[in-house]
Amino acid sequence: MQHWVASLGPLVLFLLVLLQQAGVPYPITPVLIVAGAVSVHGRLPAAAVIGLAVAAALIADLGWYAAGFRLGGRALKALCALSLSPDSCVSDTERWFGRFGTRVLVIAKFVPGLGLVSTAMAGVARAGLEGFFLYDLIGNLLWAATAVYAGVLFHDAVGDILGVLAALGYWGVVLLAAALAAFIALKLWQRHTLIRELRLSRISVSELKDLVDRGSAPVIIDALAPTSRQREGVIPGAIPVETLRLDSGAATVPFDAEVIVYCACPNEASAARIAQQLLRMGCIRVRPLTGGIYAWKDAGFHVSAVPDSAATAAARVAAG
Repeated sequence: MQHWVASLGPLVLFLLVLLQQAGVPYPITPVLIVAGAVSVHGRLPAAAVIGLAVAAALIADLGWYAAGFRLGGRALKALCALSLSPDSCVSDTERWFGRFGTRVLVIAKFVPGLGLVSTAMAGVARAGLEGFFLYDLIGNLLWAATAVYAGVLFHDAVGDILGVLAALGYWGVVLLAAALAAFIALKLWQRHTLIRELRLSRISVSELKDLVDRGSAPVIIDALAPTSRQREGVIPGAIPVETLRLDSGAATVPFDAEVIVYCACPNEASAARIAQQLLRMGCIRVRPLTGGIYAWKDAGFHVSAVPDSAATAAARVAAG
């Protein structure tokens, strides 16, 4: 491993960070920690490792910023689907942006579910390129330096682990591959666990449209962030989740009513959490909408525009 980092390392390290930051789901922090540990022996200076990681991350982030700027919510949908984090969600990320703007990029890579989506969100929000680049640069520097200098600080322990893997030879490689597979499997399991209990009771957009057309529409709760709601529109008759004040612990919808919750996430992350909250509060029939607002729009169904005044009021309610 040390020889690899010293010889092929610089180019491969750059490509690994670039691909991971572009959305390929594998852990990159352990690689940076190993590279930091190896830098103690002078094979590849820590500053060079940080520089390579930051450059690769910036290139990937700028690419997603441009995609968000050009494609809008479609870029967010793609990134949310790529993320292995169980709590990666467009609506959640947009709420972070609503509170902190591009400054959230400084800590984005340290928050599970936020780092991958936040760069495209900056483009969707039409954040200025200079501000985006500055805060993203600071965030990437902090992220890369933290991992690399963790390797420097614990280089003896890292060296011991690498020594054990080297002694194992072929089985050391198998062990590393198994650890990577276990990591990905764990993340996938966590992600699907979030909606496992509700999976069999989800409702499709066509089923919801049939209910609306028959005049038997259920209570529809819109879990989008206010800015996303204004950008994408809402399903006709939907109630903004902020106005329900669910955090107060008192359900404001009839317990026996059929309730449909939707958000802007392909894995219905926010919708599933709100549905679970309503079930715990006593509601009997609660289902997330498969595919959320994008599935509804992709099916060609009508959405209602949200006036600026309503979006502003919802944002104030969301802020508390």
